[in-house]
Amino acid sequence: MNLTDLKIFACVARQPSLGAAAQELHLTPSAVSKALRRLEADLDTLLFDRSAKQLSLNAGGQRMLEFARNMLSMADQMKADMGGERASFACKIAGPAVLLWRHAQQITQAMSSYGGVTLQFDSLFEEDALAALERGEASAAMVTGEVINGRSKHWQADWQTIQLGALDLQLLAGYQHPLARRDEKGQIPQLSAAQVLECDFVSPSRSLFCGERRGGRSDGWRDDQLPRKIRYWIDDLQLLLMMVKSGKALAYLPDFALNDLELVRLEVSDCGFQCREEVCFVWNARNAPVWLNNLACTLSGKINTNAKFK
Repeated sequence: MNLTDLKIFACVARQPSLGAAAQELHLTPSAVSKALRRLEADLDTLLFDRSAKQLSLNAGGQRMLEFARNMLSMADQMKADMGGERASFACKIAGPAVLLWRHAQQITQAMSSYGGVTLQFDSLFEEDALAALERGEASAAMVTGEVINGRSKHWQADWQTIQLGALDLQLLAGYQHPLARRDEKGQIPQLSAAQVLECDFVSPSRSLFCGERRGGRSDGWRDDQLPRKIRYWIDDLQLLLMMVKSGKALAYLPDFALNDLELVRLEVSDCGFQCREEVCFVWNARNAPVWLNNLACTLSGKINTNAKFK
């Protein structure tokens, strides 16, 4: 039994077909099939139920998959820990694009001392990000506090979390929008809800965090209190931002979008709600290599790299 065969087995178990696994691994289907047969011979047991069209894990395969993930994780941990800051390894962070966008630079800075690290940010909605962490395909996940408190179906007892901060949603406009015009003092005046609700809005049809289709509730705006005219539905965040910058519509977006110099925050004097999301970093403490614990310490502002998180 060798680690390469275990990696191939874990990939085949995850992918919908042997061909898809071969494509991901950059191997021929024949090479993948031989690796699976070799592993089954080493274990003296069949791991898959085979049909003409697909492979499906049997009970033994399901049990072996858990062993394989743990062994691969321990091998990566050993390699990274023994090499220290000179080690070559991949750090994979999974989470909604909007959270990765917010914290990617922070993580990049925290990992800057590891010269051999490869950083990969996988844009996945929250449940998918936690599923990737559960399968060992991600080093850590970024999700909102709502998912942590609700305890996702993928939640594991060995996982730990730290808070990265809060994300406030704000009413934003492009400088070309009529409501973004400045007064004689160069200030954008406070607006009333009535003024805002006369304008067109652009909104994602899915939550930017969990990916659920929520219609007018997808961006956190309380349409039950202040019903809007949503003229444009755009799920691609970059395209949505372009629509706002053009001045054609307002949007309710995370506050860090204000880093874009073409956007401005609009203050509504009689808006009776505020949407805030806590952002959390999640990782598997039981199998965590030193560098991952160091990363969590840095992100949380702690200086003791051997600290245990609770």
